[in-house]
Parts: sequence; C-alpha cells; structure tokens
Amino acid sequence: MLDKAPRATAIALSLFFLAAQAANADNNASSRDDHWPHQTLRSTEFGQVNGKEDDASHTLSWKGIPYAKPPVGDLRWRAPVDPDKWSGVRSTQQFANACSQYGRIYGPGANNRYDATIGTTLNQAVGNEDCLYLNIWRPANGKTDLPVIVFFHGGSNVSGYTADPVYDGATLARTTNSIVVTPNFRLGILGFMDLPALKAGADADTASGNFAILDSIRSLEFVQRNIANFGGDPSNVTIMGQSAGAINVYALLTSPKVTAAQSKLFHRAVPLSGGLSLAVDLPAGAIPTMSPETTYASQGRALVANLMLDDGSAANATEAQAKASQMTDAQTAAYLRSKTPSQLFTTLLTRLSLLGLSGSGPIPEGHTVALDPVKSITQGQYLKVPVLAGNTRDEGKLFPSFLPLVGGSGSARKVTDAQLFATQFAYNANAPAQITIDQWITPGYLPVDAPVTGFTARAETFNRIFFLASRDNILNALKSVQPSVWYYRFDWDKEPAPWNDIYGAAHLFDLPFVFGNFGPSLMGTILSTNANEAGRLDLSNAMMKTIGAFAKKGDPNNDALDAYWPTWPKGLIFNATNTAKKIEVQTITPAMP
Repeated sequence: MLDKAPRATAIALSLFFLAAQAANADNNASSRDDHWPHQTLRSTEFGQVNGKEDDASHTLSWKGIPYAKPPVGDLRWRAPVDPDKWSGVRSTQQFANACSQYGRIYGPGANNRYDATIGTTLNQAVGNEDCLYLNIWRPANGKTDLPVIVFFHGGSNVSGYTADPVYDGATLARTTNSIVVTPNFRLGILGFMDLPALKAGADADTASGNFAILDSIRSLEFVQRNIANFGGDPSNVTIMGQSAGAINVYALLTSPKVTAAQSKLFHRAVPLSGGLSLAVDLPAGAIPTMSPETTYASQGRALVANLMLDDGSAANATEAQAKASQMTDAQTAAYLRSKTPSQLFTTLLTRLSLLGLSGSGPIPEGHTVALDPVKSITQGQYLKVPVLAGNTRDEGKLFPSFLPLVGGSGSARKVTDAQLFATQFAYNANAPAQITIDQWITPGYLPVDAPVTGFTARAETFNRIFFLASRDNILNALKSVQPSVWYYRFDWDKEPAPWNDIYGAAHLFDLPFVFGNFGPSLMGTILSTNANEAGRLDLSNAMMKTIGAFAKKGDPNNDALDAYWPTWPKGLIFNATNTAKKIEVQTITPAMP
C-alpha cells in the first residue's frame, strides 16, 4: 500500500506536465498565427528568403528573388533554367539588377534606380545580364489564398526595370488585398533574337528566339509553385502589363506553349496601352504593333556582319557578309557570346538603327509566340480568360518623334532626351511654370490645338492608326469568342500648364494611378500638385479597387466605380476633377471605321 502514493503522485505529475506541454504548444501555435502576418522569412523551392516589413505601408516585401539562373556565358540566348539552390537564408530586401539595356529616359541609370544618372547614361550600357529576379509585395494582414497580380513593365521591350518607383507594389497590394509580383525579363536583342546559328541543336524553346517571353513564362511557373508560401492563390493569377508589357501579355495569352501547358499559368489578363497585330490583320493605313519573323531574321544577320565592321574583323560590308557566311554555327554563336552588352548595343544604335533594325518584340515563330495572335484568338487557340484592357486618351503625345509618320515635319519635340530628363527630374509642379510650350514643342506643331497640323491633332492621328487600330482588332477578336472583355480609357489631364498640353492623358500616365504611386518618377514629378491631389487620389483609389475586383472575381465591377461597367464595345472613362473622381460609361468609337 505504501508504494501506491508515489505511483499516484508520479501519474499526476506526468499528467500535469503533459497538460502543460499541450497548453504550451497551443500558445506557440497561437503565437505563430499572431506573428505570421509579420513573418518575413519564407521558403521557395530553391531556398529560404528573408524580406522586409514596411510599417508605413502595412506591407511585406521580398525583392530580388531568383526565378532562373543568370543567363550569362553559354546561357546567353538560351531558354531560362532553374536557379541553383542555396543553403541558409537569402536576403531579399533590395532590388536585384535591371536587365542589360542601353540607357533611355524610361530605364535605370548607373545605380539601378531612378536617379540623376539616368540623364548621364543615355545610350550607354546599363543593367546586367544577371537579372532574372522577381519581387513580391503582400499586405501585412495574415490572410492566405489572396489573388495574385503579376505585372510586366513596359519600355518598348528594349528598356525598363522593376525598381522604377512607379512600379512599387506596396500600395496596390494593400489596397486590393492581393499579392503583387514584378519580374524582370531579358530585353532588346538579348531578349529576342532570330539567328540560325543560335538554333542549331537547340530545344524548341531556345530555337524560338523569344527569350523575354520564355523568361515571363518561367516567372509564372515560379509563381505557380511558390506563391502559396507567401499567402497567394496559385489558382487565381492575373497577368498585367503596360505598353510593351501589354504586348507581352497578349503574346502569353496566345502562346502555343502556354495554351499547351497541363495547367493554367494565369486566369485573367490586363493589357494596358498595347496590342499585338500583324499588318495583315489591320485596315489599310494602320501601323502594326508586331513585326514579321523575317524582320528579326534580317536583324540577326545584320548584327553579326556589323559587329565585324565595328571590331575591325572586316573592312567593308561585302567582306563582313562573306566572312559571316563562312563561319560555322558554333563559331557564330561563340563570336556573338564573346561580345559585351556595350559592344552589342553600340552596333545596334550606330549601325542597325540606320537599317530600321534596332527594335525588339515578340517573334511570331509558332512555338513560344503564335504565328498570328489575332487569328489564334478567332480560332479559339488561346488561353480563354477574362480580359480587362485599357488605353490613355492621348497615347500619341508621348511619341513626338513618330509624328512625321502622320504628316508632321520632323519631331514635335525641341528638347533632347537629356534636357527632358533634367527638366522633369528637378521640376517643382507646385511652383509657377518653369517652361513654356514653345520651348518644348517645335513651331510646325504650334499652336498645339490647331486642327490637323497642331501637336494634339497629329498625336491623335498617330494614336488612332497605331494604338487604337490594334486595340479594335484584338478586342473585337476576343469579343467574338468570349463575353468577358472590358475596356477603359484614361482621360485625366489635370497636370499644371504647360504639361497638360505637352502630355495630357499621354501614354503611361495612368501608371501612377494604377499603382497609387505619385512620388518622384519620370512623370510623377510633373503631374502631382496640391491642387489636383484630392481628385487624383480619389481616381487612383477607384482604379486600384477595380483592378482588385477583376483580379479577385474576373469582373471589374465594384462599389468604387459608382457606375455599372458593361463589356466591350462599351467602355469606362476614368477621369477626375481637381477634387473628385469622374467616371462614366461610353460607347467606344472605332478608330478606323
């Protein structure tokens, strides 16, 4: 009997400790749940990453996550491959390199950010070929299964960078309660190249030459496999792009490689200010937004021959072409891969541009990019998802050098790119005007509001035959095979004079509203004033809420609009007074009836 008490005591103590451990485990679980909204340490299939919490925006971010191995050396002009796995924790608190490009006012400067060096590195090599990284933002609220918005930047497919402050995803993520992802992708002749020597013995992806599109696909595959670890829903991914990014969105929408995938890489599409139409698809007089494969084949051949002229391998064009024709595929590939980005861009800008072969974009080769994207849509050979497209009212005003295409005499802009950047970088929009319209616009386009010959009229003609002709072409094709097609036009033009005439609702001016970012950026500095703040922010909030509604349910209608948004060919007009948003429905007039 004496041994029963100790035994009972031991049992009691065991039960006590078990209960204590269970309680402690519950407390730890509760602690983890409470802490998860602020947890910056997350896992990817390649290793752990540690991001950053921003108390001001109430968001978490991870910047510079590798989604593919650096495409350098022998991987230049090859399809992307998985990055090497890493041990330990990788810090992802700063943007990674921008992709190699030549300096433009829309790209980074020497420091991979928006700063004064953008104006001093124009036409020089900037960025780095080690650039296949992406960034993630999410609200710090602990929610899971959030919609995912993947944004592809613009820049004519030759420039651009995810570190551009207008693309910061914090405000959009918080306002829409979504995950926002911004991937880098290869640009220019490093992103698109059609040359037999690079295709020899290659897989079908590499042989397509559409490396930028393949990068974008690889980033979407990364999202599918990893975004749940950041609280996102891989079964609800929206791809969004502006300008060249919109062109690439359409390329993804109609890609044979994407449509053949076993599971959808995305579920909605938001192409803004871009189309993807060949000349054969458009009315007479329209300017196509896509070049045929033969153009890129000519570019590839010209690049090799003209590099030889620049490095002294050949004394003249005839000798260069002869030497190039005698090289084996392996020799040609090795020769091209031996060149630095600076050497490639110098030849591109000084020689190929004179031949009309300096541009880049999706190559319609039939594997990665459809042979005819519009025809693919009408035949139902595309990824059938809801589409929300948009344009700005005055797209053409951002392209004064293109106005001779519509009867203008020379460029409509007096100032150089360097002068433009210096002026806009330092501009104080709340002070009295620091420039006049005649200092900016050439006399042949003045007065700006003159019928036919004025800057506004010429820019509208260019807008109509380039942006809007392609818009009509592709949206009509989509609407013929699916009901879920919406369209908006951005009309806001409340910049202080004379910027309201120089730009108005120009190409890319909707981006600060889409992302809710009105701080220093190329256009943010000149458009944001105290006088227009209330209406500007009200409109921006409505636009972000609309994108959030579309990302969540595939329909943009929401309470922030104060109007019902019907499908194409009706459209929603986004505008505002200085004090409040102004949103209305209109029937959209065909660009070239």
